[in-house]
Amino acid sequence: MASARWSSLILALLSSLVAFGSPRSLSRTLEKRSLLEGKDDGIEVYSTTISCKVTSRFAHNVVTTRAVNRADTAKEVSFDVELPKTAFITNFTLTIDGVTYPGNVKEKEVAKKQYEKAISQGKTAGLVKASGRKLEKFTVSVNVAAGSKVTFELTYEELLKRNKGKYELYLKIQPKQLVKHFEIEADIFEPQGITMLDTEASFITNDLLGSALTKSFSGKKGHVSFKPSLDQQRSCPTCTNSLLDGDFIITYDVNRESPANVQVVNGYFVHFFAPQGLPVVPKNVVFVIDVSGSMQGRKMEQTKDALLKILEDMREDDYLNFILFSGDVTTWKDNLVQATPENIKEARTFVRNIRDQGMTNINDGLLRGISMLNKAREENRVPERSTSIVIMLTDGDANVGESRPQKIQENVRNAIGGKFPLYNLGFGNNLNYNFLESLALENHGLARRIYEDSDANLQLQGFYEEVANPLLTEVEVEYPQNAILDLTKNTYQHFYDGSEIVVAGRLVDKDMNNFKADVKGHGAINDITFTEEVDMKEMEKALQEQDYIFGDYIERLWAYLTIEQLLEKCKKAHGDEKENLTAQALDLSLKYHFVTPLTSMVVTKPEDNENQMALADKPGEGPADTVIPSTAHLNIYQAPPPPSYYVDGDPHFIIQIPEKDDAICFNIDEEPGTVLQLIQDPITGFTVNGQIIGDKKNSSNSETRKTYFGKLGIANAQMDFRIEVTTEKITLWNGAVQSTFSWLDTVTVKQDGLSVIINRKKNMVVSFGDGVTFVVVLHQVWKKHPVHLDFLGFYVVDSHRMSSQTHGLLGQFFHPFDFKVSDIHPGSDPTKPHATMVVKNHQLTVTRGSQKDYRKDANNGMKVACWFVHNNGQGLIDGVHSNYIVSNLF
Repeated sequence: MASARWSSLILALLSSLVAFGSPRSLSRTLEKRSLLEGKDDGIEVYSTTISCKVTSRFAHNVVTTRAVNRADTAKEVSFDVELPKTAFITNFTLTIDGVTYPGNVKEKEVAKKQYEKAISQGKTAGLVKASGRKLEKFTVSVNVAAGSKVTFELTYEELLKRNKGKYELYLKIQPKQLVKHFEIEADIFEPQGITMLDTEASFITNDLLGSALTKSFSGKKGHVSFKPSLDQQRSCPTCTNSLLDGDFIITYDVNRESPANVQVVNGYFVHFFAPQGLPVVPKNVVFVIDVSGSMQGRKMEQTKDALLKILEDMREDDYLNFILFSGDVTTWKDNLVQATPENIKEARTFVRNIRDQGMTNINDGLLRGISMLNKAREENRVPERSTSIVIMLTDGDANVGESRPQKIQENVRNAIGGKFPLYNLGFGNNLNYNFLESLALENHGLARRIYEDSDANLQLQGFYEEVANPLLTEVEVEYPQNAILDLTKNTYQHFYDGSEIVVAGRLVDKDMNNFKADVKGHGAINDITFTEEVDMKEMEKALQEQDYIFGDYIERLWAYLTIEQLLEKCKKAHGDEKENLTAQALDLSLKYHFVTPLTSMVVTKPEDNENQMALADKPGEGPADTVIPSTAHLNIYQAPPPPSYYVDGDPHFIIQIPEKDDAICFNIDEEPGTVLQLIQDPITGFTVNGQIIGDKKNSSNSETRKTYFGKLGIANAQMDFRIEVTTEKITLWNGAVQSTFSWLDTVTVKQDGLSVIINRKKNMVVSFGDGVTFVVVLHQVWKKHPVHLDFLGFYVVDSHRMSSQTHGLLGQFFHPFDFKVSDIHPGSDPTKPHATMVVKNHQLTVTRGSQKDYRKDANNGMKVACWFVHNNGQGLIDGVHSNYIVSNLF
């Protein structure tokens, strides 16, 4: 038998919606194709759906695209998705003609050697890259045979951050051709209640949007559906190209009757805090502006436009100053001045007269601004209950004065001393963004890229608006002592109006009755403490709308937030601290199946009779702040051997012996309801049992009676995990926690060392790490058939990690054994010769026949020739078949 050949695809993080490309030559780089090219090439995209479920700000998004190759030859089909840079991919599956190839998240270093080898061979191709300001693009391609169907499904998750008083779910729409079934469905569940819900689309008129769009919200639930018909997708009434090309944005906010909200599910909690109606804390702002020669032209004009608009929005009780740096440093005023109308007028004149010149002295510019803020505080030139902020704008790297990044960081860190935040705005791409980000993060601020575009001035203004209205300073969130574990960041230098503080953690005692949280901060007038008390029983009632809650959403929210903050800490850490933070982030990324900068996703798929592996990683920022596209490469790896043991049909047990290129088979005849032990391993803890069912009408002649397996129980005692498979549903128990799926689902369930993949109406693949894999095949018959019932087949794909003590009707054959066949002679049926077999010190009379392997085709199967052992396998199996009867599935 020719060995199967496969390729692996290692993928990484990206952003919001579907662009579906048509076939391309393998020798060409990834590129967009037009609609007409797609149709000429025979690829039809007949369905694109985006399912978004948002629960307490945590968004779970699934993008699914289905296509068919209507050409007469195989074609390459590509799937493009753009998703937010803040999102983590959690799963990707590729389904071809009903067979699903799932993704697995692994440590990036696992593939490093193969990657380097492929790079040395010149085998590279871009798979993931930055795409605009908010997005990253994910691309994967596959060859599809003539007449075959392919389904791509990408899942990603993100925590929606509140900005300027609302949450934004951002989707990028770009199907590239008319799609028969195009639909966006978003369900939002917010226990605090929804106060507003809106949508906008950049690519379609409001009249047309209204006829294809439905949106509603009431109480805790909101719903958005966008389902344009083919005619509504056309760019003009007679056009064949699609106008669906742009942004689809859903915005909402929640009820703020209480400033805080705490939610607890399964021992994990999340605490949201966003008070309203507080007076704004006066701020002392120093703008440190790069006026070097590289800022000349449009960048300088846009900067001045933005500063003039910002001056209009300054409050009279604010204080400000401007520091300009090039080769030298100049200031507008020697000290901070109050934002009186007279001073604002003078400041506007100063800004209009700013000119570019010289080099870039970042170090001295920042130190001058920081010194000015410190002096103003020390000399009581600013209100006692005010807060200080440094905002720096630059478009390049330091090249005069102190230009070493680490030394500049040290100088700035010592000068600020943790007293106020530094916000760095990087204008364009010709700068060291990593340096700006580290510099800001270690001084309690953040960095933001300003894109060189016609709206750069609006980007600058938008950032200022985010920090223009501080309501609290030195915010600390406190919980009962010794009651919380694994707490995310709980201290913040500022709380700004329109934003939200989110803290998550784990309760030490899951059964505690009450939960209390205090938020303390300094306001414009006095110090404030907000207390939130949670009654666990009331909380359970409030969170009972299970249709809107996906899995353990608070635990996943906690993991997302923890990973995000650990990665942020890594950027400013060094040595052992950096290694420890990286290790923690990696462990959580792997545990919760997140594709982060530390992990990659591996997807196995068929690829034109070549052994290949592709690698793609999350895009990053290079030393010169040029975006480095992720790369893919091709590499050889050995496919696993074919399965050797299975049971299917009227239960026919088939034992394949690869060394002899032959097989042995036997039946077990027992009454319906009997449970047989198929596998039992006392060392690894695996057991597999199957329950027999019979036809609807039993024949009085036992020779013609048909029996099958109708129920299977798969368990691992060491993992405290069980799976019960029937012809109608699959039930999983992780300890006492139960999950139920139907055979109508296509779903992947993963946890440490376990993967369960259900392929709709076809099969289920269960893998326990690397070394134990089972496949359950569903056989469905006509529901009104007078005799037959649906039944199951069970296949052992990989068993090399099971111990030598494994037993059971199948398990006993996992160990090496030998047999010899001789004296082959005709039987009563000339197509089924008899022979003598010597096996396990027994001499048996056997008959040549055939059974079927239904793994690839559940309807017709593939013939497998075998020697049939009569009398319930007596002489072949250890003992007699009744020894393998057990009382129940588990």
